Amino acid sequence: MLFYTLALSVHALATLVWVGGMIFAHFVLRPAAMDMALPLRLGLWRRVLPRFFTLVWASIAALLISGYGVLFLGYRGGFTGGGIHIDIMQITGLIMIANFIYLFFGPFQAFKARVDTEEHTKAAATLGRIRQIVLVNMILGVFTVAIGATGTLWAY
Repeated sequence: MLFYTLALSVHALATLVWVGGMIFAHFVLRPAAMDMALPLRLGLWRRVLPRFFTLVWASIAALLISGYGVLFLGYRGGFTGGGIHIDIMQITGLIMIANFIYLFFGPFQAFKARVDTEEHTKAAATLGRIRQIVLVNMILGVFTVAIGATGTLWAY
């Protein structure tokens, strides 16, 4: 029971970091930075995103280890013992991870290079692409949190 409780706590905290970070970036930081001159705004995101993405990588590792740890080591009969909400969380979580991997190794690398070489117009367009991917992941993340929080109640 201790492992189960610890794993669920780690899972919830990792989710909070990733989904909460996306919500903060989209609804707080982005609007606040819009008044900044383009080179300053791009520089801000150039400094913010690597820090946030480090936390996302750690969250992904924690989510996978804690989530599958719970399933493999005792959630209602093991790996196949979870309800449909567990399957939904796995699917949406894996889609989010795939989106993030694409974002990190594709648009984000291009964004950094364009900011570093002061290609502001191209960097701004790439940042827009990053924002679109993050928005998709944020929506999936909020949906997944709702599923995870309410899933065990569906049988009642």
